[in-house]
Amino acid sequence: MTVNLLRMAVRIDSVSGLKIIQTDRRNLTEGNRLHTATRNMPKRIDELIDGGSVYWVVKRLIRVRQRIIGIEQKLNDEGRKFCAIELDPAHVLLEPRQQKPFQGWRYLKPEESPPDAPVGKSSNFDANMPSEMVSELKDLGLL
Repeated sequence: MTVNLLRMAVRIDSVSGLKIIQTDRRNLTEGNRLHTATRNMPKRIDELIDGGSVYWVVKRLIRVRQRIIGIEQKLNDEGRKFCAIELDPAHVLLEPRQQKPFQGWRYLKPEESPPDAPVGKSSNFDANMPSEMVSELKDLGLL
């Protein structure tokens, strides 16, 4: 069974900001691979790499996801273990959903995941819209 990860995009103000930072990181790595690092190794690796995604929380809204390609344990410069999650660089916009703050990451079941933004709607959907505005429009049923 596939499972996803829910992850906070710390100090990121918009989906485009996440894209810029990830592009910069990718350009600095060998083979242009994109990784996100976390201290703890997930125990459900097989379920994550079997079609799972990282769902990013940007300004208290789950707004975008990226498919997980692989997961491996690495050592940092100080010899400490960490988890490197390789991500597909493609971003899939989602129907925004409120999320309370948390630390680290959480497992997210597919049935609990917000749906992808509809194709016709995604062209009109502004991923850079302020989170307060998105939240208010969502509460009003306009998004």
